[in-house]
Amino acid sequence: MVELLNIDCMEYMATQPDNAFDLAIVDPPYGIDADVQQNKNAESGRISNGGKWKKYKVTKWDSTPPSEEYFNELKRVSKDQIIWGGNYYREHLSGVIIWNKGKNGTMKEGELAKSSIETFKIFDLARTDAYINCKSDKIHPTQKPVRLYQWLLKNYANPNQIILDTHLGSGSSAIAAHYFGCDFVGCEIDPDYYQAAKHRFDNETRQMSLLSV
Repeated sequence: MVELLNIDCMEYMATQPDNAFDLAIVDPPYGIDADVQQNKNAESGRISNGGKWKKYKVTKWDSTPPSEEYFNELKRVSKDQIIWGGNYYREHLSGVIIWNKGKNGTMKEGELAKSSIETFKIFDLARTDAYINCKSDKIHPTQKPVRLYQWLLKNYANPNQIILDTHLGSGSSAIAAHYFGCDFVGCEIDPDYYQAAKHRFDNETRQMSLLSV
């Protein structure tokens, strides 16, 4: 079962018992003042608005990092964690995951996640290949490919487990969880991004279901 919630993740986690989730895969704000990047992204991205599409909202969504309370709650409700942007936080997690995007202009060649699972793994997927399936439906400035989350679930989870994503964003994690066959809860506080992610999830899973008939 995949459950998508338009809710503050802190409010949601407060309702959950200890170790309610087997694994949390999260991509919270890194705490970078992203006004300039947001304006650049706004020229090329779209977000759902009542079934129609518009450019990204220009907001300061990435100007404030999660609080210490967030990380404490995340570790309380989940047995293990994978946290994108691990190099921006002081969380002492022993595992390291690298997403190797390949060289592409001035953009970063890779992204780093820290994990409570003691491994060092590299997901080697060139940027052009990584985004080949999401160019037409990019709805969030930090959207990651479904294939990345499919790889994470294959390497760090089992289909009978329950997965949490506290910052759903574009919904890539939910789509991957649907096809992986695990239970999943995704939280998104922004109503526009939530609606866009839900629309994307419903559309992509419906298309695949029709193809399998």
